[in-house]
Amino acid sequence: MSARAPASSEHWSSLLHARGLRVTEGRLSVLGHIDAHPHSSASAIHAALAERRPPLSPQSVHNIVNDLTEHGLLRRIDPPDSDSALYETRLHDNHHHVQCIVCHCIEDVDCAVGAAPCILPPQTHSMRIIEATVTFRGICTACDCPDAHGSHGAATGPEATPTAAGSRSATCSPPSTRDLHHARTPPKKGISID
Repeated sequence: MSARAPASSEHWSSLLHARGLRVTEGRLSVLGHIDAHPHSSASAIHAALAERRPPLSPQSVHNIVNDLTEHGLLRRIDPPDSDSALYETRLHDNHHHVQCIVCHCIEDVDCAVGAAPCILPPQTHSMRIIEATVTFRGICTACDCPDAHGSHGAATGPEATPTAAGSRSATCSPPSTRDLHHARTPPKKGISID
């Protein structure tokens, strides 16, 4: 997957007009933030934009992300073990996600097949399958690394917590027994892990 340059305000303005939406400072700020910080929650967006004038209320941010999602400018994802929905501007390419079960960072993963749906269930129940939303779960390198003393990631506290954008520091805390059990336990038959 190649990195892409963040879109300009002109790009977002054009897309807002094309969808019949007014171009507002709030919408442009939210789109710009999510484009630069994919997989952001509404509360993380609000916190990041709190310095701007005039400030956006938490409710305004929720309204904006809901409107932009409804009009096809944002994709909403609801990863396992997440307290809130996350938003991204990468759309219409059938990509998936990989999530660390320890620090909960989320990264994009290109579709292995390239076209939707990339996998088909054994039983479709008479439905035409149009997409598969896949979240791979594992332990990221930072959380899986032994420290210099040979023990597993001794760091704890703020330096080991994920940031608002979902990234984390190079130090890590050890996975809990629950996290490791959850990662190794296959899903029960008939229950989706997404």
